[in-house]
Amino acid sequence: MTRSSSADSASDRTPRVIPGDDARPGWRTYRGRVFRPMLRAQVVADVLIAGVLGVVVAALSASGSDGPSTYVVLVGLTLALALRRLSPGLALTIAWVFAVFQMVAMPALGAGNVFPADLFIGGVVYTTAAYGSRRVRLYGLLSALVGAVVAAAYYGIPDFANRAQGATMYGAAAESWTVTIGVFAVVLAVLLLPWLGGLVARTRQTARMSREAQLLAERDAARADRAVAVEQERVRIARDMHDIVAHSLAVVIAQADGARYALKADPAIADQALGTISGTARRALGDVRELLGALRHEQGTTPTPDVDDIERLVGEMRAVGLDVRVERRGDPDALPTSTQLAVYRIVQESLTNAYKHGEQGTPVHATLTYRPDTVEIDVVNRRADDGRPGPGTGHGLVGMRERATMSGGSMTAGPRGDDFAVAVRMPTHPASGQTPRGLFTPTEQERTAR
Repeated sequence: MTRSSSADSASDRTPRVIPGDDARPGWRTYRGRVFRPMLRAQVVADVLIAGVLGVVVAALSASGSDGPSTYVVLVGLTLALALRRLSPGLALTIAWVFAVFQMVAMPALGAGNVFPADLFIGGVVYTTAAYGSRRVRLYGLLSALVGAVVAAAYYGIPDFANRAQGATMYGAAAESWTVTIGVFAVVLAVLLLPWLGGLVARTRQTARMSREAQLLAERDAARADRAVAVEQERVRIARDMHDIVAHSLAVVIAQADGARYALKADPAIADQALGTISGTARRALGDVRELLGALRHEQGTTPTPDVDDIERLVGEMRAVGLDVRVERRGDPDALPTSTQLAVYRIVQESLTNAYKHGEQGTPVHATLTYRPDTVEIDVVNRRADDGRPGPGTGHGLVGMRERATMSGGSMTAGPRGDDFAVAVRMPTHPASGQTPRGLFTPTEQERTAR
């Protein structure tokens, strides 16, 4: 039975471990051995319960004992009851062995004189369904059915023999058949109902574990969503910070250089440059404060310039010496705030890149096309003729690409002959508000760098 039980239990793929002991070195989970891992308190409780019931049955059966065989059967069934949870398959085998021994060694009992210890078999059959492997559960079901048939034959055949020797009211066969059916029904109920109860308990346990696993999965998913939300917020803040600081510093540096050279030649021009520096720095400081407020407080607001501010942006770039030529097509009044912010930031970064990396003194052509369903941005500038890429990190192009992707659009940026062209196509109404996680990597930044 040891070898059979080990093979039978191997089909149960659910690992079971003793709580608190799974961290011990060399500990391995239960994979179908004869004995299930259990707490010592559970084993002691099962042994004590079986022992007490065995003593009670021994006291009740003392007057009608059939000799030593009665106590042998009682000890065997008590042992099976004690092992019912520790090893359901072994307990079922022991119960069958001593049940057969009972039928062979003890004389036939009348239907009204059932050995009380036989009820222990119901507890054993329960555990085969509640704790046994798939094969052990099947053996428990077969034991309930076959046991009922065997018990019916065990009582029915002798009863028919006794009735056939004397006169009967309805005939020996009819009366014996009634007794046989009654015994079959009673024994089947005693064995099958516990098996069904064990199956229900096992199903409830499985459902509870499934609910716990589902709750754990939902908790992990919520944590992942929070992590993605935090990452998206960090990316958004970094993108806005780059757009604000990079553009403002480019204007400030250009004006400061011009003021330094014009200070001696024309103080009026230097004074105008210093005024531009002051105004640009104040606007940048205000935008950064709003951005930091959004970072510090959830209800904070971030800078939200719109397409009307592009005119002021173009004026700033022209003031630092960039020849910007803007062509507008269509009406932008129907654009939502998020789309207007994206258009402004993309134009801002494109003009800043053209000033830092393009050939000085050449015009920059910006075309803004507003259609009912799409917005198109095209910025073209002459590349510097030294053939070397600018000192930028590539974050600006990545930020523009992210803005286009978040709106459900696309962006292309790269050399076009002697020029560098940025082309963005976005839907008028954004398709989504999140950038897919991991879409832009440092490698992507290097690939899109000027």
